[in-house]
Amino acid sequence: MYLRDGKLPFDSMHEECGVFGVYSSETRDVAHTVYYGLYALQHRGQESAGIAVAYANKIQYYKGMGLVPEVFAQGQLQELSEGDIAIGHVRYSTTGASSLLNSQPIVFTGKCGKMALAHNGNLTNTKQLREELIADNAVFQTSIDSEVIALLINKYSDGDIVKGVLAACERIRGAYALVVMTADKLIAVRDPYGIRPLVIGKSLDDTIVASETCALDAVCAVYTRDVKPGEVVVVDTQGERSYYLHTADKKAASCIFEYVYFARPDSIIDGLSVYAARKAAGRILARNNHIEADLVAGVPDSGLVAARGYSEESGIPFIEALAKNRYVGRTFIQPDQRMRENSVSVKMNALRANIEGKRVIIIDDSIVRGTTSRKIVKMLRDGGAKEVHMMASSPVVKHPCHLGIDIETYSQLIGANKSVKEICDFIGADSLTYMTVDQLKESCRGCAHGFCTGCFDGNYPYSLEDYQADKLKFE
Repeated sequence: MYLRDGKLPFDSMHEECGVFGVYSSETRDVAHTVYYGLYALQHRGQESAGIAVAYANKIQYYKGMGLVPEVFAQGQLQELSEGDIAIGHVRYSTTGASSLLNSQPIVFTGKCGKMALAHNGNLTNTKQLREELIADNAVFQTSIDSEVIALLINKYSDGDIVKGVLAACERIRGAYALVVMTADKLIAVRDPYGIRPLVIGKSLDDTIVASETCALDAVCAVYTRDVKPGEVVVVDTQGERSYYLHTADKKAASCIFEYVYFARPDSIIDGLSVYAARKAAGRILARNNHIEADLVAGVPDSGLVAARGYSEESGIPFIEALAKNRYVGRTFIQPDQRMRENSVSVKMNALRANIEGKRVIIIDDSIVRGTTSRKIVKMLRDGGAKEVHMMASSPVVKHPCHLGIDIETYSQLIGANKSVKEICDFIGADSLTYMTVDQLKESCRGCAHGFCTGCFDGNYPYSLEDYQADKLKFE
C-alpha cells in the first residue's frame, strides 16, 4: 500500500479524494474490481472508503471509516451483490467533518431511480447552492458539497440523468472530478479547468474510470485517455459518448501539486509521467542552485525522486539519510502533546552511518507549516550531519487553496508569514532553497495543458468572490 510520508498533521498538503468506476460488459463481481482500484488510490484519502454496486435496477453499497482494507476487513466486500456497474471512493475531508455520515459514495433515490455519486474536489459556491436547494425544500443528510451536486443533478434531471448532470455542472463552480452511477449508466465528469485528474481505461470490454492511471494498472486495465476538461463521458449499452459543458472553452488549469506531491509517482496525468516531472524538478534545482555537499537525500517518500534527479544532474551521490517506519500510517496514536511533538521521530529516523560528518542536501516536496522540516533538520544534525541544506522541489507556498486541498487560511502557511531567510532560521538549516513557479512549470513540460499555481502565486482559475472569504483571511 502506498501511504503518505511521515509528516506531522497539517504540515503537508492533503488532497481530498480518489474516485473509481467500472462499467462491465457482463454481470460479475465488480465490487472486487473497485476494491483493488481504491487500494491503489489509498494515498488520495485515508479517512473513509465506500463502494456502490448497481444490480437489477437497485444499488447496494457499503461505507466505513478507515483504510480500504480496514473498511472491508470483515467480509463486507463479499456481501455486495454481483452487478455490471460499480463506483468507489476514498476520502480525505476538506469540507464537512470526518465522519461516516459524510463518507461516499452518496446513494439516494430520485427522479432517475437509484443514483450514486463520488466526488473529488471542492466547490466554491456551495453555500449559495445549498441555500437555494433548501429554499426548494431539499433536505440534506450530510455537510459535504458532494451532496449539493447530487441534489442538483436530481433537480434538473426530469428523469434523464445526462440532462441532470449537464445542467448541474453549469451551476457549480470549483474543482470536481465525478463518477455518477445509475442502474444502467456510468458517467464521468471533469470540471472545465481540469483541476482534478480523471482517466479512462479498458479491460477487455469493460470501461474503467479512475483518478489516476495507477488504479488502472491495479485492475489490469489499459490506459486509453484522460477525461478532457469540461467533458461528460457517458457509458451504457450504447457504448461510450461524450458531451461538453458550455463552460468547457475555458483555459485548462490542472493542479500542478498533483505532480509535486498528490499523485503516485507511477501515474501519468494529462500525458505526463509524475515520476518524470519529479525527477526533472530535481535536475532543475541542481542546475540553478550549486551547493558544496557530500551527499543528497530525499524525505521519504515524495522527496526521493527529486533527490535522485538532483544527484544525477549535480554528480553528488544520492544516499539515504532517513529511514522510514513503514508500519506507521493513518492510525498512529499520539496520546499526549509530548508524543505529538515526537511523532516524526517515530515515523522517521536518521541513518547515522550514512550522514555522520557529512554535508547533506535534503530535498522535500514542499514546506507548509515548517514544523516537520525543523524536526528533520534537527534529526539529521543529531545523527551527525556536519551541514544540512534544505531544498523544496516546489515554490514557496504563500496562498491557501480552495479547490480541494485542506489549506484554507494564511495562518497555516509559513511561507505567507515569513521570508525565505526567516523560514531557514526557523527550521535551523544552513541554507534553504525553493524552486520558482517558472522552474516548476518547466519540470512539468509535456503536460497536455496549463496549470493552476494559485497556492504559489495567487493566480487561481476561479474567482474567490463566491467563496467563504473569511476562511482566507490571516488569523
